[in-house]
Amino acid sequence: MKRYLLVLCLIILTSCNFGDKEPEEIMEDAKDPSEEITTYYFIRHAEKDTTDTKNEDPDLTEAGRKRTQDWVKTFKDIDFDLVYSSDYKRTLNTAEPIADSKNKEVKFYNAEKLNDKDFQENTKNKTVLVVGHSNLNPEWVNYILGRKKYQDLDEKVYGSLFIVTIHPDDSRTSQVLYLN
Repeated sequence: MKRYLLVLCLIILTSCNFGDKEPEEIMEDAKDPSEEITTYYFIRHAEKDTTDTKNEDPDLTEAGRKRTQDWVKTFKDIDFDLVYSSDYKRTLNTAEPIADSKNKEVKFYNAEKLNDKDFQENTKNKTVLVVGHSNLNPEWVNYILGRKKYQDLDEKVYGSLFIVTIHPDDSRTSQVLYLN
């Protein structure tokens, strides 16, 4: 995907007037900044079994397993460098099929220390999927953005996708999509 964008940029850039720069120089200029971009994709775990209200670590429902397969299809063209999950059945069972489709292992994050130094260092300049929770994802996104932009999700919302980008100049952008 990154290479596709670079080629597209090269086509656009070569149609512009850049003085004495050769196409190779333009391509090199376009390549360096893109390698410094960090992109996070935050999704909530898929539908969980809520029949036993005392069960704090429920499995996914049939609808949840279907949603997980839908996420696999949604992300088929995204080259994740890393896939993270909290240490719950519902998040791990959502993350594993996506990670398997990318030949990646699922790593666990510490929900008590969001965006700690290790996480920041390990994910810098990478494309990362994080499978989390209705309250955790907005909190984490807000933390990365440095401002409160998003509220906790309603417990019934399972199809949220937050995309956060840290640009080479350290500016941060985000968007949220709802896929149901």
